[in-house]
Amino acid sequence: MKDIRAIIFDLDNTILDRTSLFQSFAALLLKHYFDHEENHRPLLELILELDQDGYKEKRELFRELLDQLPWRTKPEHNDLMDYYNEHYVKSAVLMKNAQEVLRHTKSKYKTALITNGRNAIQYGKIDQLGLRGSFDFIIVSEEAGCKKPDRRIFEAACNALQLGPDQCIYIGDHPLNDIEGAHLAGLSTIWIKVNQPWREGLVAKPLYTIRRFDELLSLL
Repeated sequence: MKDIRAIIFDLDNTILDRTSLFQSFAALLLKHYFDHEENHRPLLELILELDQDGYKEKRELFRELLDQLPWRTKPEHNDLMDYYNEHYVKSAVLMKNAQEVLRHTKSKYKTALITNGRNAIQYGKIDQLGLRGSFDFIIVSEEAGCKKPDRRIFEAACNALQLGPDQCIYIGDHPLNDIEGAHLAGLSTIWIKVNQPWREGLVAKPLYTIRRFDELLSLL
Protein backbone atom coordinates (compact mmCIF):
# COMPACT_ATOMS: atom_id res chain seq x y z
CA MET A 1 0.00 0.00 0.00
CA LYS A 2 3.04 2.30 0.06
CA ASP A 3 2.16 3.96 -3.28
CA ILE A 4 -1.54 4.35 -2.44
CA ARG A 5 -2.55 7.86 -1.45
CA ALA A 6 -6.35 7.74 -1.59
CA ILE A 7 -9.21 5.41 -0.70
CA ILE A 8 -12.45 5.85 -2.64
CA PHE A 9 -15.62 4.23 -1.30
CA ASP A 10 -18.99 3.12 -2.58
CA LEU A 11 -21.93 4.00 -0.31
CA ASP A 12 -24.78 1.46 -0.41
CA ASN A 13 -23.96 -1.93 1.12
CA THR A 14 -20.40 -0.77 1.61
CA ILE A 15 -20.44 2.01 4.23
CA LEU A 16 -24.21 2.12 4.60
CA ASP A 17 -26.18 -1.05 5.37
CA ARG A 18 -28.59 -0.65 2.49
CA THR A 19 -30.19 -4.06 3.11
CA SER A 20 -31.26 -3.07 6.63
CA LEU A 21 -32.27 0.40 5.45
CA PHE A 22 -34.67 -0.86 2.81
CA GLN A 23 -36.11 -3.56 5.06
CA SER A 24 -36.85 -0.91 7.70
CA PHE A 25 -38.45 1.36 5.13
CA ALA A 26 -40.55 -1.48 3.67
CA ALA A 27 -41.76 -2.43 7.16
CA LEU A 28 -42.71 1.22 7.79
CA LEU A 29 -44.60 1.39 4.50
CA LEU A 30 -46.53 -1.78 5.35
CA LYS A 31 -47.40 -0.47 8.81
CA HIS A 32 -48.70 2.75 7.25
CA TYR A 33 -50.73 1.29 4.37
CA PHE A 34 -51.55 -2.27 5.44
CA ASP A 35 -52.81 -2.15 9.01
CA HIS A 36 -55.73 -4.26 7.71
CA GLU A 37 -53.34 -7.17 7.07
CA GLU A 38 -52.43 -9.32 10.08
CA ASN A 39 -49.32 -10.92 8.58
CA HIS A 40 -46.89 -8.55 6.89
CA ARG A 41 -44.15 -11.13 6.31
CA PRO A 42 -45.30 -12.32 2.84
CA LEU A 43 -45.80 -8.72 1.74
CA LEU A 44 -42.36 -7.74 3.02
CA GLU A 45 -40.76 -10.63 1.17
CA LEU A 46 -42.52 -9.59 -2.04
CA ILE A 47 -41.32 -5.99 -1.71
CA LEU A 48 -37.74 -7.12 -1.08
CA GLU A 49 -37.86 -9.44 -4.09
CA LEU A 50 -39.19 -6.74 -6.40
CA ASP A 51 -36.62 -4.23 -5.14
CA GLN A 52 -33.78 -6.37 -6.53
CA ASP A 53 -31.30 -5.25 -3.87
CA GLY A 54 -31.88 -1.62 -4.81
CA TYR A 55 -31.25 -1.97 -8.53
CA LYS A 56 -34.90 -1.67 -9.56
CA GLU A 57 -35.68 1.91 -10.59
CA LYS A 58 -37.96 3.29 -7.89
CA ARG A 59 -40.77 4.55 -10.10
CA GLU A 60 -40.95 1.12 -11.69
CA LEU A 61 -40.80 -0.56 -8.28
CA PHE A 62 -43.76 1.41 -6.96
CA ARG A 63 -45.77 0.76 -10.13
CA GLU A 64 -45.24 -2.95 -9.54
CA LEU A 65 -46.19 -2.63 -5.86
CA LEU A 66 -49.41 -0.87 -6.84
CA ASP A 67 -50.24 -3.81 -9.10
CA GLN A 68 -49.21 -6.66 -6.80
CA LEU A 69 -49.93 -5.68 -3.19
CA PRO A 70 -53.42 -6.17 -1.67
CA TRP A 71 -54.23 -2.49 -1.08
CA ARG A 72 -57.42 -1.69 0.81
CA THR A 73 -57.41 1.77 -0.76
CA LYS A 74 -54.87 2.05 -3.55
CA PRO A 75 -52.85 5.29 -3.37
CA GLU A 76 -51.67 7.27 -6.36
CA HIS A 77 -48.23 6.48 -7.71
CA ASN A 78 -47.02 9.99 -6.84
CA ASP A 79 -48.24 9.52 -3.26
CA LEU A 80 -46.01 6.46 -2.89
CA MET A 81 -43.06 8.32 -4.37
CA ASP A 82 -43.65 11.19 -1.94
CA TYR A 83 -43.79 8.72 0.96
CA TYR A 84 -40.50 7.20 -0.18
CA ASN A 85 -38.82 10.58 -0.59
CA GLU A 86 -39.96 11.70 2.86
CA HIS A 87 -39.26 8.58 4.91
CA TYR A 88 -36.65 6.41 3.21
CA VAL A 89 -33.42 8.10 4.30
CA LYS A 90 -34.59 8.35 7.92
CA SER A 91 -33.90 4.63 8.36
CA ALA A 92 -30.28 4.88 7.18
CA VAL A 93 -27.81 2.86 9.26
CA LEU A 94 -24.07 2.34 8.96
CA MET A 95 -22.25 -0.94 8.60
CA LYS A 96 -20.75 -2.17 11.88
CA ASN A 97 -17.76 -0.05 12.99
CA ALA A 98 -18.02 2.11 9.86
CA GLN A 99 -17.18 5.34 11.68
CA GLU A 100 -14.02 3.77 13.10
CA VAL A 101 -12.98 2.58 9.64
CA LEU A 102 -13.60 6.02 8.12
CA ARG A 103 -11.64 7.81 10.87
CA HIS A 104 -8.77 5.36 10.45
CA THR A 105 -8.76 5.78 6.67
CA LYS A 106 -8.96 9.57 6.73
CA SER A 107 -6.00 9.74 9.13
CA LYS A 108 -3.78 8.01 6.55
CA TYR A 109 -5.18 8.78 3.08
CA LYS A 110 -7.19 11.19 1.03
CA THR A 111 -10.76 9.91 0.84
CA ALA A 112 -13.66 10.16 -1.59
CA LEU A 113 -17.10 8.66 -2.15
CA ILE A 114 -18.76 7.66 -5.44
CA THR A 115 -22.41 6.62 -5.37
CA ASN A 116 -25.03 5.97 -8.03
CA GLY A 117 -28.44 7.53 -7.51
CA ARG A 118 -30.40 10.73 -7.22
CA ASN A 119 -28.86 13.67 -5.39
CA ALA A 120 -31.76 14.07 -2.95
CA ILE A 121 -31.72 10.45 -1.82
CA GLN A 122 -27.97 9.85 -1.77
CA TYR A 123 -27.08 13.13 -0.07
CA GLY A 124 -30.06 12.57 2.22
CA LYS A 125 -28.52 9.31 3.43
CA ILE A 126 -25.07 10.87 3.70
CA ASP A 127 -26.41 13.74 5.82
CA GLN A 128 -28.65 11.49 7.91
CA LEU A 129 -25.50 9.60 8.91
CA GLY A 130 -23.31 12.71 9.26
CA LEU A 131 -20.79 11.49 6.70
CA ARG A 132 -19.90 14.60 4.68
CA GLY A 133 -16.87 15.35 6.82
CA SER A 134 -15.49 11.85 6.28
CA PHE A 135 -14.55 12.55 2.65
CA ASP A 136 -12.46 15.06 0.75
CA PHE A 137 -14.79 14.72 -2.22
CA ILE A 138 -18.22 13.19 -2.94
CA ILE A 139 -19.65 12.34 -6.37
CA VAL A 140 -23.29 11.37 -6.91
CA SER A 141 -24.04 10.01 -10.37
CA GLU A 142 -26.99 12.35 -11.02
CA GLU A 143 -24.80 15.43 -10.69
CA ALA A 144 -21.87 13.78 -12.47
CA GLY A 145 -23.92 13.00 -15.58
CA CYS A 146 -22.65 9.41 -15.67
CA LYS A 147 -22.82 6.44 -13.35
CA LYS A 148 -20.77 3.43 -12.37
CA PRO A 149 -19.43 1.37 -14.10
CA ASP A 150 -18.66 4.23 -16.54
CA ARG A 151 -14.95 4.89 -16.15
CA ARG A 152 -15.53 8.65 -16.34
CA ILE A 153 -17.01 8.79 -12.85
CA PHE A 154 -13.93 7.09 -11.39
CA GLU A 155 -11.64 9.37 -13.38
CA ALA A 156 -13.57 12.38 -12.06
CA ALA A 157 -12.89 11.28 -8.49
CA CYS A 158 -9.18 10.80 -9.17
CA ASN A 159 -9.00 14.21 -10.83
CA ALA A 160 -10.77 15.84 -7.88
CA LEU A 161 -8.20 14.27 -5.56
CA GLN A 162 -5.39 15.35 -7.93
CA LEU A 163 -4.09 11.80 -8.09
CA GLY A 164 -3.59 9.17 -10.75
CA PRO A 165 -5.79 6.06 -10.72
CA ASP A 166 -2.75 3.95 -9.81
CA GLN A 167 -2.56 5.91 -6.54
CA CYS A 168 -6.14 5.05 -5.53
CA ILE A 169 -8.00 2.02 -4.20
CA TYR A 170 -11.73 1.71 -4.77
CA ILE A 171 -13.88 -0.26 -2.32
CA GLY A 172 -17.39 -1.46 -3.15
CA ASP A 173 -19.84 -4.34 -3.16
CA HIS A 174 -21.05 -4.62 -6.76
CA PRO A 175 -18.80 -6.78 -8.98
CA LEU A 176 -19.65 -4.92 -12.20
CA ASN A 177 -20.52 -1.38 -11.17
CA ASP A 178 -17.83 -1.06 -8.52
CA ILE A 179 -15.02 -3.55 -9.02
CA GLU A 180 -14.96 -3.98 -12.79
CA GLY A 181 -15.70 -0.31 -13.41
CA ALA A 182 -12.90 0.87 -11.13
CA HIS A 183 -10.49 -1.71 -12.53
CA LEU A 184 -11.11 -0.59 -16.12
CA ALA A 185 -10.44 2.99 -15.01
CA GLY A 186 -7.04 1.90 -13.66
CA LEU A 187 -7.76 1.72 -9.92
CA SER A 188 -6.94 -1.13 -7.57
CA THR A 189 -9.97 -2.57 -5.80
CA ILE A 190 -11.26 -4.29 -2.69
CA TRP A 191 -14.52 -6.21 -3.05
CA ILE A 192 -16.95 -6.37 -0.13
CA LYS A 193 -19.02 -9.48 -0.77
CA VAL A 194 -22.49 -8.67 0.56
CA ASN A 195 -25.45 -9.66 -1.64
CA GLN A 196 -24.14 -9.50 -5.20
CA PRO A 197 -22.42 -12.64 -6.57
CA TRP A 198 -19.34 -12.44 -8.75
CA ARG A 199 -20.20 -12.37 -12.45
CA GLU A 200 -18.72 -14.62 -15.08
CA GLY A 201 -16.58 -12.81 -17.62
CA LEU A 202 -15.32 -9.99 -15.40
CA VAL A 203 -11.60 -9.35 -15.71
CA ALA A 204 -11.00 -7.43 -12.48
CA LYS A 205 -8.93 -9.12 -9.79
CA PRO A 206 -9.51 -7.41 -6.43
CA LEU A 207 -6.57 -7.00 -4.08
CA TYR A 208 -8.77 -8.45 -1.33
CA THR A 209 -12.24 -9.90 -0.96
CA ILE A 210 -13.86 -9.26 2.43
CA ARG A 211 -17.27 -9.86 3.97
CA ARG A 212 -17.35 -7.12 6.62
CA PHE A 213 -16.56 -3.44 6.25
CA ASP A 214 -14.51 -3.38 9.45
CA GLU A 215 -12.05 -5.92 8.02
CA LEU A 216 -10.55 -2.87 6.32
CA LEU A 217 -9.02 -1.81 9.64
CA SER A 218 -6.36 -4.49 9.26
CA LEU A 219 -5.83 -3.95 5.52
CA LEU A 220 -5.45 -0.18 5.12
